[in-house]
Amino acid sequence: MLLLSRNPRYPFSGWRLRRVLLVGFLALALGGCNQPPSLIKLSGPAQGTTWHVTFWQPGSPDGEAIRQDVVAELARVDALMSNYRSDSVIERFNRAGASEVLEVGPEIVNLIAKAREVTKASRGCYDLTIKPVFDLWGFSGQQVSVPSETELRNQLQIVGIDHVVARSGNTLAKSVRDLQVDLSSIAQGYTVKKMADVLESAGIEHYLVELGGELKSRGHKLGGEPWRVAIERPTPEERSIHKVITIRSDTPLSVMISGTYRHYFDDQGQRHSHVLDARTGWPVSHSTVSVTVIDQDPTRADAWSTALLCLGAREGTAVADQHDIAALFIEKKNNQLSETTTEAWHVTEGIAVD
Repeated sequence: MLLLSRNPRYPFSGWRLRRVLLVGFLALALGGCNQPPSLIKLSGPAQGTTWHVTFWQPGSPDGEAIRQDVVAELARVDALMSNYRSDSVIERFNRAGASEVLEVGPEIVNLIAKAREVTKASRGCYDLTIKPVFDLWGFSGQQVSVPSETELRNQLQIVGIDHVVARSGNTLAKSVRDLQVDLSSIAQGYTVKKMADVLESAGIEHYLVELGGELKSRGHKLGGEPWRVAIERPTPEERSIHKVITIRSDTPLSVMISGTYRHYFDDQGQRHSHVLDARTGWPVSHSTVSVTVIDQDPTRADAWSTALLCLGAREGTAVADQHDIAALFIEKKNNQLSETTTEAWHVTEGIAVD
């Protein structure tokens, strides 16, 4: 079993968590049988966090070759999408002038298109261009502080995914000069997808792939046992299991978590989360501390887990139900945890939650 949580630092070469949240995937006893074929486990550092791949397949697949392919794919995506690399494609776009058309490739264009849909669905709470405001609060570094209303108002003028303009082919432009795009709230889920693609290209049909708390599974463990992952209890004081998800379906399934309970700061008795509402520029003030989304597409699940965390359980449940998103909201009030689930959560095939 794996303990599922989100990296509390900044995934994607130090990227912020979602987007967000906050957790690292700790590899615990995945279980399995001692009979051949054997269960292969690979892991390593990447994008400011760690990755784990566990798989088996008849015919003794070459684990070292797969490791090299996974590492190469991680490096390739990082070179495209990391905000902590000045030579990345997304950082070259961020430095571009207004109306300058830049070739960014199909992957970034498609990710921004998917994110744009979630921004619209979340009524503007979730937005990839919140980075200037995120930096203003100091969440990108070590010095965090409450900005003035004037500073916030000025920075919000350059926030808005509608300022990112898709041109012909695989090019983008921006309509305001200082606009900045941070893909971390969707790119980590996309990276999980690409890691899984490496395994599937090698003919592997039974795997569990994880990066910084983002997960995709397919098939089952040796002996027919289902994959099982544990959702971390969303409290900053401890690391313990809150829920266990048993994935009984052999079809691909992704589990994504975002939360507010590890990355925050206190100022004059007020706790400020790193999850910012792009409509106001302020950290979210609701009581929702964790959102888990289950979906076949890890990219979609990644963006939605952040968006729903931004909205909170009250507003987010209605939005998720409208868009058929399987989500679990955990709230903390008076030191007590409570849960809210969407309609799709109860009808998702192939999972059991204990």
